[in-house]
Amino acid sequence: MTDLLLALEERMYDNAPAITFGRRTLSYRDLRIRMHSVAAGLQRHGMREGERVLFSVRPGIDAVVLALAIVKAGATVVFADPGAGETLFRARMALAEPRWVAAEPLLYAVSRGPARAFARRRGIDLPDYASIVPDAEFMHAGIRLPGVPRGSLSLARLERQRGFPAPVAEDTDALIVFTSGTTETPKAVVHTRRTLGSGLGDIGAALALSRGQRLVTDQLMIGIPALIAGAHWVMPGYGTNPGAQPKHFLRLLADAEATFLTPASMSVVLDTLDGRTLPRLRLVALGGAPVLHPLLRRIRAAMPNAAIRAIFGMTEVLPVAIADGIEKLERDPADGDWLGRIASSVLASVDDNELRLSGPGLARRYLHESHELQTLATGDLVRIDGDELTMLGRKKDMLIRDRTNIYPALYEPIIASLPGVREACIVGVPDEIGDDRVVLAIVGDDETPGLAQRVERSLPGLIDHAALPDAVVEIGELPRAGRQRKPDRSALVQHLRQCL
Repeated sequence: MTDLLLALEERMYDNAPAITFGRRTLSYRDLRIRMHSVAAGLQRHGMREGERVLFSVRPGIDAVVLALAIVKAGATVVFADPGAGETLFRARMALAEPRWVAAEPLLYAVSRGPARAFARRRGIDLPDYASIVPDAEFMHAGIRLPGVPRGSLSLARLERQRGFPAPVAEDTDALIVFTSGTTETPKAVVHTRRTLGSGLGDIGAALALSRGQRLVTDQLMIGIPALIAGAHWVMPGYGTNPGAQPKHFLRLLADAEATFLTPASMSVVLDTLDGRTLPRLRLVALGGAPVLHPLLRRIRAAMPNAAIRAIFGMTEVLPVAIADGIEKLERDPADGDWLGRIASSVLASVDDNELRLSGPGLARRYLHESHELQTLATGDLVRIDGDELTMLGRKKDMLIRDRTNIYPALYEPIIASLPGVREACIVGVPDEIGDDRVVLAIVGDDETPGLAQRVERSLPGLIDHAALPDAVVEIGELPRAGRQRKPDRSALVQHLRQCL
């Protein structure tokens, strides 16, 4: 097993560029100095091993420095989305019991007083960061604004006093990420420095990033392996992402040699390219959602010199398997969705067709449970052939019609590979008597009329007869939710109920 920070610090001794954000660039040597100084400052101000820090700082150089320094000081970064609503946010904080709060001054400012009322009128309901954690110690990154609690430590102040932190145990908790759950039972995953190091080491090895290579992404779990490899991590500026400003994002890609995007973000990039190519790119990594054949073909056409890597993972196990995109295209989607080769930090097995995972890359535990994780039952229905993993479906997405079990994830990649189809999603839509109609929603890659009818005619003989949908509907876009912009099946069901 690899300790995350030990692997990272092996690179921090030269003046090569480490991170660029906007017009700012930080060298590896300066990153190391800043990380150590902030960690030492936090320890001097009372941060103790095992304490937790509610972390709400947008991706950027300051966020990376502060997050690494917190872990270096022996504490645990707690990521929690403030946009989840105040009730759920407070429930999550009650479970996590953070001792510290680290946030941007703007969050403190707009989450209380007149600014909070103003934000609420615009649909932004933030918890009061100055009171969300009782008796918290506060810190902030950026210029102090009204609303920042008195006595809050500034990142600038912490790093002005150079120093080295006292050593802490290598197997300390490092990261807590909330994944699901209700206000009554929030659910969060706890990773240690070792479990993170094992998983991120696998990602780095699979991507084969090299010293000085320019990587564009805002994802910490890709940026850290890039730093370990000695690459140059270029972070998009606030709002400069494919969803918000795709043309600005393309300017970053024009000089990039590697990038990581979700499939939905990559689709926006390809749409914005509009037939142009990015020959400079040598690596395209994708993750956060299924990577299907139609998208892979579009990437090959627009980024002809790039190797493609599709990362399949989950919060509990960062990479489970990683596929070469060209090899994935050669696989028949009728045999299932080939996810690639199982990561070295993962031990995978199958029990009643369900994927089970263990090994050094598995998170330590769930925050709401006292026992440590030994094996994770994923809910994925898979096939394992040697060291290769193929997805067949999802238990929780299973639909039942008459006596037939229908697994949408088994058929959606096949349907999405049909000409003219960009995405496909199968859901159960309740009818007037409460039974579910099996409805296939498709998103076309052009405006050619009659796509739904052509797809419906193509399905017999392509998928199992028992899984044929009751209706095929073409829609403009799939509704999405969450940071990774995965298809929101519940919202899709509500949309289809109004259409049918």
